[in-house]
Amino acid sequence: MDKKVDSGKCPVMHGAITETGTTVMDWWPKSLNLDILHQHDTKTNPLGKDFDYREELKKLDIEALKKDMHALLTESQDWWPADWGHYGGLMIRLAWHSAGSYRLADGRGGGGAGNIRFAPLNSWPDNGNLDKARRLLWPLKKKYGNAVSWADLIILAGTIAYENMGLKTFGFGFGRNDIWHPEIDTYWGAEKEWLAPSDNRYEDVGKPDTMENPLAAVQMGLIYVNPEGVNGQPDPVKTAAQIRETFARMAMDDEETAALTAGGHTVGKAHGNGDAGALSAEPEAGEIESQGFGWLNPNQGGKAANAVTSGIEGAWTTNPTVFDMGYFELLFGYEWELTKSPAGANQWQPVDIREEHKPVDASDPSVRRMPLMTDADMAMKMDPTYRAICEKFMADPAYFKDTFARAWFKLTHRDMGPKVRYFGPDVPAEDLIWMDPIPAGPTSYDIGAIKSKIAASGLSVAEMVATAWDSARTYRGSDMRGGANGARIRLAPQKDWEGNEPARLARVLGVLEPIAAEYGASIADVIVLAGSVGVETAARAAGYDVTVPFEPGRGDATDEMTDADSFDVLEPLADGFRNWLKKNYVVSPEELLLDRSQLMGLTAHEMTVLLGGMRAIGANYAGTKHGVFTDKEGALTTDFFVNLTDMGNKWVPVDGGIYEIRDRKTDAVKWTATRVDLVFGSNSILRAYAEVYAQDDAHQKFVNDFVAAWVKVMNADRFDV
Repeated sequence: MDKKVDSGKCPVMHGAITETGTTVMDWWPKSLNLDILHQHDTKTNPLGKDFDYREELKKLDIEALKKDMHALLTESQDWWPADWGHYGGLMIRLAWHSAGSYRLADGRGGGGAGNIRFAPLNSWPDNGNLDKARRLLWPLKKKYGNAVSWADLIILAGTIAYENMGLKTFGFGFGRNDIWHPEIDTYWGAEKEWLAPSDNRYEDVGKPDTMENPLAAVQMGLIYVNPEGVNGQPDPVKTAAQIRETFARMAMDDEETAALTAGGHTVGKAHGNGDAGALSAEPEAGEIESQGFGWLNPNQGGKAANAVTSGIEGAWTTNPTVFDMGYFELLFGYEWELTKSPAGANQWQPVDIREEHKPVDASDPSVRRMPLMTDADMAMKMDPTYRAICEKFMADPAYFKDTFARAWFKLTHRDMGPKVRYFGPDVPAEDLIWMDPIPAGPTSYDIGAIKSKIAASGLSVAEMVATAWDSARTYRGSDMRGGANGARIRLAPQKDWEGNEPARLARVLGVLEPIAAEYGASIADVIVLAGSVGVETAARAAGYDVTVPFEPGRGDATDEMTDADSFDVLEPLADGFRNWLKKNYVVSPEELLLDRSQLMGLTAHEMTVLLGGMRAIGANYAGTKHGVFTDKEGALTTDFFVNLTDMGNKWVPVDGGIYEIRDRKTDAVKWTATRVDLVFGSNSILRAYAEVYAQDDAHQKFVNDFVAAWVKVMNADRFDV
């Protein structure tokens, strides 16, 4: 007989499996949150660890997909009506907002992983109704399956839309791998409400270059700038200053910015023809029967013209389904006055516009509507620099279209990394400097002879390991930039970075460069080989004979291949692996360690074993002894973990963020440490890893795990193998 269930009691631990539960970080906010290192755990990937997207792409009928995409654009569906029967503007906005979250400072954001499918991006106010665009693409994703990722499909949709509307695009590269879990630990700002005034993002909101790093958008929930003006107050000159800084932080110069603004608003329309307050909640806050849809409009009535998205209303051009020069013709052909949209948003309208210059209604071609310009559009006319660029475009339409096509390509491919990652028949032949080009390197040299020469060179283990590490640690999995390939550590600006110890670096390169020349190897390969020699020497000193796997073929970049200004953002400001801080920051040293580890693609376990090994080797910055818990420095031992977890020790803070490790019985100082060292004993998760390596049976495992993690770092940017 079934037991009676008390209807007044919940049959599960209420709150433990939903968003209403209290998390560990809620209870203990000072605890180091390692989620950033777990966010792309393979357990979340339904395709399995052996899934190879590049191999799947080889099965894709690209021409058939493009044909289907063209057809989709003009086949309106009843459940979501298209403006003028054309989904082009919607798909462009989907691709644009997917890619447009990219920021140069840390390489995060962007369209390279399909992150717009998940919160918070899928529910940002600026992404209103893009849930409909992605759902419109579902029939194509369903048809082509794993042969095309969501990330590729979304960016392709915008590119094909431009082609369908008459633009000769610059090219397209497939190759974006989907993620399967939101990047919840990406820092989008400290605000606790959407579209909060931007003042808190700036030291002085009137000085856009004082915006907090690594942020780029001016308000929480926006991709770029507020279309109504700074904090919603129209002033095109002030808006121009914000545009310039924001787009620069997204890797665009003034000409690219003007081209993107004009080209983006040459097609499609803004939606604000109704009551924004009547919309339902965003997708993440929607009811279960909404099935992932948000911003549902009870007043739309099946008409595209009744849609409410941004709150501003209207098209920018007379022919918004054609890529032409109409944006410039209206913007510069008329005077404009400030007005309000039906939804109450600030926007600009032309004075005494001719009837034939008005675009037709998005749903009723028998009616003409007033066009609009946003404050950002007016900035293109009123800012002297942007105006001069626009006048250049107007004088040479072919130049404008080519400039826009290139800027669109950069916008949608900036976070894909080097061109070797691109796939498909439309990958452009031209190498662009923002792709960080690297020539192919030689592979047929004598690796053993080079390693012997390096071993006999007089370089210390620490010098070899530190130089290889510094060369590789710039890699960012966020946008696939940096890394050891290219050996840009020997070029400006990297050769002069404080964290690279310029004097030591020059001395080591002075030894390695002649060896590379003698044997016909790239300097990039020889730097990595020197690191291998250092690790192998340290392992032998610990009693273990290992060979560090090595893959030749790195090339050497030149100054001409290097955009030095864009590499400035890769400069490390801290490196916990080498126990170095450029200065004290508001963010703790251990949080900076997590950030660098995540950008390098390391797991918490790999971070742990690498740091412990680097301490044992003695690879600290400038040879400092903090965290070197061993009397066998230079040997790849487990001593860091053994002595960190030894309960015969106690840990005492002293000045300047330094700690002393003292003997409990004698109170004698045995070692010194930093917060980065001690967090591996204080954080419960990191201590669990540390205890594994502190065990008496862990020596061989430690060496093997260190070598595996080391090779991962050295090869992180080897997309050619």
